[in-house]
Amino acid sequence: MSAPNNSSPHTVLPEALRERLLERFCHYVTFDTSSELTSTTYPSTAGQLDLLRHLAEQLQSLGAAEVVMGEHGYVTAILPGQGDLADAPTIGLLAHVDTSSEVSGSGVRPLVHENWSGQDILLPDDPSIVLSSDDDPALAAEVGRTFVTASGTTLLGADDKAGVAILMTIAEACLRSQELAAEGGPLAELFAGPRAPLRLAFTPDEEIGRGVQHFDAEAFGADFAYTLDGGPAGELEIETFCAASAVLTFRGVNTHPGYAKGQLVNAVKVAGDFLQRLPADALSPETTEGKEGFVHPNAIRGNVASTTVRLLLRDFRLTALETQRHTLETLAQAAVDANPGSSYTLTVEETYRNMREVLDRHPHVADLARRALREADLEPLEHPIRGGTDGARLSFMGIPTPNLFSGQHNIHSVREWASLWEMEKAVEVVLRIARGAVG
Repeated sequence: MSAPNNSSPHTVLPEALRERLLERFCHYVTFDTSSELTSTTYPSTAGQLDLLRHLAEQLQSLGAAEVVMGEHGYVTAILPGQGDLADAPTIGLLAHVDTSSEVSGSGVRPLVHENWSGQDILLPDDPSIVLSSDDDPALAAEVGRTFVTASGTTLLGADDKAGVAILMTIAEACLRSQELAAEGGPLAELFAGPRAPLRLAFTPDEEIGRGVQHFDAEAFGADFAYTLDGGPAGELEIETFCAASAVLTFRGVNTHPGYAKGQLVNAVKVAGDFLQRLPADALSPETTEGKEGFVHPNAIRGNVASTTVRLLLRDFRLTALETQRHTLETLAQAAVDANPGSSYTLTVEETYRNMREVLDRHPHVADLARRALREADLEPLEHPIRGGTDGARLSFMGIPTPNLFSGQHNIHSVREWASLWEMEKAVEVVLRIARGAVG
């Protein structure tokens, strides 16, 4: 094996399989699957169900076994094992279909940039947005490769439709393995060789922290799993934030503003007073990095009588979330004290925990991925996720689940792009993981 090289420009998959991977991805991103935090349905939006139904139909057409779309939208399927590994531990593979609601996911127009020469890219629907390798070191590695962007007014949806396309391509590679092996060419030995059984799952609502809220981990039947929901080639993530969501509601006293002197207490202003008290130079996403946690107000809604602020609480230590809760209570009380006649209520709900607590008890899961990455000529890139994945909750549900790369970059942004080469490498790495499982 040559020295690991995460910047090789060469294609990976057989040409026809590579083309279908690209076609799938460009098709999937046209589905509007934004999830909605305030929705009371599951999935939170109907568009997610449209894509999930489509994936179930495609899996059936490919010949996957036991394709099921459950009452909560989860789509699962089985790819039987092969050869000496047919009875090996079952490996789960997951990707989520929803996209962030922070940037529009409606009317996504994917643009394929083939064999990119390195020139700046002006997104046509908003030419003020320029993608340049000078500003994006990851993009600089794409010279000579093919990648996909949106057109300038929407996100692309690579988070995580890149993972969705990768999983569907893995399904095709496994179900057509003998045919692909007979054709020869790239990865022929992987297609022909033994392979552990694989269970696929496509989930909704990951972006709002509910991705596996109704998932039946026992019925899924995987001994361990991987989410395909990461960034650059080689990425392997075994540590996430601990996360909670907070809802802080301020109550005032409403009356006719023309006759309000001495009576009206404006809950909007009380909420503003609270927000002003949050630290300006710490404890926020824009002022933290590495393993520093934050408190992030991300939505506000209300009127004079009642105003609600929603916040995200994040830290790698569970105990730190309790400290953050205490900070919110202290600052909210200070705002109420400064505005006599007002009051507040605070509710905090845990979303997920740091999956490293579980994965450290199952080191073989990450070790198998590391070995597969090196066999694929990639150096493992390991760092904590300043966020979460479905795997964080799945790990505590009995399925140890690290996160693997899927080639997504600049996520939740109109500048989002996805690398075809990195998606191809993800297919290869998963096939190598399946070949390296121990029976």
